[in-house]
Amino acid sequence: MKYDKIMSGKKCCLSPVSLEDAALYKEWLNDLEVSTNLNTRPYVLTFEKEKEILEKLVKSETDVVFGIIDKKSDKLIGNCGLINIEPISRKAMFGIFIGDKKYWGKGYGEEATNLILDFGFNMLNLHNIFLTVFSFNKRGIRCYEKCGFKHAGKLRETRLVAGKYYDVVYMDILDREFKNSTLKNFIE
Repeated sequence: MKYDKIMSGKKCCLSPVSLEDAALYKEWLNDLEVSTNLNTRPYVLTFEKEKEILEKLVKSETDVVFGIIDKKSDKLIGNCGLINIEPISRKAMFGIFIGDKKYWGKGYGEEATNLILDFGFNMLNLHNIFLTVFSFNKRGIRCYEKCGFKHAGKLRETRLVAGKYYDVVYMDILDREFKNSTLKNFIE
């Protein structure tokens, strides 16, 4: 499939979510190693349910979600987006996942995060972008810190996984704290 590249970095680009990718998303989200880190309830996802979820995302007026595309292979490897965008308060919640585990730990998540932050702050004029992450997701927390997110608090022992409770960590970044704007390249 050919993807429309809306924002582009060195390794990856962001493209509108496509309903044609529902089967791939279903595969990833049914993989416990991938889905354990996500803020979703654990259940087996059918193709029909995933297609329904993608249709809602495509039609949403308060969410902007993109597929993450590897530039070399033109292959979908995950997605990221801004959820519950509030234009008056100028805030939104960030979410990301790399579904293709071959791309884990190689900087794709960091680059995609910076691309979506750039879009949120410089195109949507947001002031605050926040996220939640489980305390056991050390790789995710390191990535968010590298991108400029700060720890904003936590809810203690609110995620039960394999018989053990974990904290939900809140992190956020303000527009003035964001440093990695790639949009400057298009303006001057």
